[in-house]
Amino acid sequence: MADLATEATVDPANWSCPAPLRDQGVVVMGHGGGGALSAELMEQVFAPAYGNPVLAALTDSAVLQLGGARLAFSTDSYVVRPLFFPGGCLGDLAVNGTVNDLAMSGARPAYLSTAFVLEEGVGLDVVARIARAVGTAAEAAGVTVATGDTKVVESGHGDGVYVTTAGVGLVPDGVDIRPQRARPGDAVIVSGPIGLHGVAVMSVREGLEFGVEIASDTAPLAGLVAAMLDVTPDLHVLRDPTRGGLGAALNEIARASGTGVRLTERAVPVPDEVANACGFLGLDPFYVANEGRLVAFVPREHADAVLAAMRAHPQGTGAALIGECVAEHPGMVTVATGLGGTRVLDLPLGEQLPRIC
Repeated sequence: MADLATEATVDPANWSCPAPLRDQGVVVMGHGGGGALSAELMEQVFAPAYGNPVLAALTDSAVLQLGGARLAFSTDSYVVRPLFFPGGCLGDLAVNGTVNDLAMSGARPAYLSTAFVLEEGVGLDVVARIARAVGTAAEAAGVTVATGDTKVVESGHGDGVYVTTAGVGLVPDGVDIRPQRARPGDAVIVSGPIGLHGVAVMSVREGLEFGVEIASDTAPLAGLVAAMLDVTPDLHVLRDPTRGGLGAALNEIARASGTGVRLTERAVPVPDEVANACGFLGLDPFYVANEGRLVAFVPREHADAVLAAMRAHPQGTGAALIGECVAEHPGMVTVATGLGGTRVLDLPLGEQLPRIC
């Protein structure tokens, strides 16, 4: 009877779960994770509020017709914690992220804006270091920081420094790159090893050591995309797998195009240090963020030449063909495992590692 009485007083509303619940009346961290909750936030809140066909494409950068030119336009905010991590910092991350969003439309990035939100009490040396990183990264990416803004919030109402960047670039004639263009038979290519950025940020944030320093892969990808377009302008899809990792990016492409994706697990380049860290922490490398990688859907007849061009470029030396686009299981991504089985790589609900960009 005592056990029954105890059970009767248990309130399921007080239970907690490491995965965020979908039925929420407030914003949760998972809404910023690039997974299903992020998609629902966009589809149920922002898209109905703005309601226009340009936004409806839901791509990382919008392609616009303006004055006879085709422009790609993108904006993104960066709230990474910590501000500095192996291989990069908030400043170069902000530049590279926006440059890469433009490049995923095939654009040649040209101009950026930056908006800094500074928390009262942050060291001016910290702000200067981040600003210098922005300038250095912009020069390396071949873009100009043309305008910007600065705001200061009270102590305790920020997290040191946040940066928002927006960028514009020109889309060459004959280039039409978007997730809806994936076709059965397309080769799926990733530009290099995955998971480095997310593990690098987490290792510093949590004070973890894995026997070797893991550095972020943050880098501008416009030059790599230009080299791919030199082979053929008929690249079907490009995506930089940032929040939600490769798994989220492939699911978004599969759902947008109404096709299936079939991967070979052993073909996906996962560095040993990333695999070991993920194994130790119970993470899946497919969902760990990247900041200097892209995934491409390329017509099969051009795949070998595109892959060779990628491997000849500094940002694509580790490029690998990891799978194909298929007519079977439309909207789904499957992975052929090393043991001969098959598993479904679903869209993550939230994010394994928040605040990584």
